[in-house]
Amino acid sequence: MNRIEASTESANIAEQKALESAGFTREGVLRGACFRGGAWRDMVLYSVLRGEVALEG
Repeated sequence: MNRIEASTESANIAEQKALESAGFTREGVLRGACFRGGAWRDMVLYSVLRGEVALEG
């Protein structure tokens, strides 16, 4: 595997900080990509590449 993606709602700041501290890079905003609670919400897309991950052991 070369790439892992993660996404979260734009209002979820805690999850965004967690992804960034885990080494993920913010790639952009997916506008109106998620329908929840009767409204369309923006999502933030993150990724990490194999070469960016430090392996333990």
